[in-house]
Amino acid sequence: MADSDKSRSSTERVYRMAFGKVYPMYVQKAERKGRTKAEVDEIIFWLTGYDAFALQKIIADEVDFESFFKGSPRFNPDASKITGSICGYKVEEIADPVIQKVRYLDKLIDELAKGRPMEKLLRK
Repeated sequence: MADSDKSRSSTERVYRMAFGKVYPMYVQKAERKGRTKAEVDEIIFWLTGYDAFALQKIIADEVDFESFFKGSPRFNPDASKITGSICGYKVEEIADPVIQKVRYLDKLIDELAKGRPMEKLLRK
């Protein structure tokens, strides 16, 4: 399999992954480091514009990552201030818009778990 085929298949896998299957892992990662589910939710609300009711519906309906981000009520324009590496890629250089948004969220959860204050996480 060529590298571009591997990349495409990996991208398609992420697009189709149910957000609700990954969400508990975000919460567990945060809680292992002394942070809370409420903080994870606050990050998600800030990044996407969803509220608690919409988030629970997305989880219950097994919405995939592509639909999760494409359907977000208001993707935060300050997300472009999220920089750095995640999974070996600089988030600001990722060309695919859905994958970039997934990595923005991953980066924010990583920063939360590392103890970064919420006001810095939310780029205030």
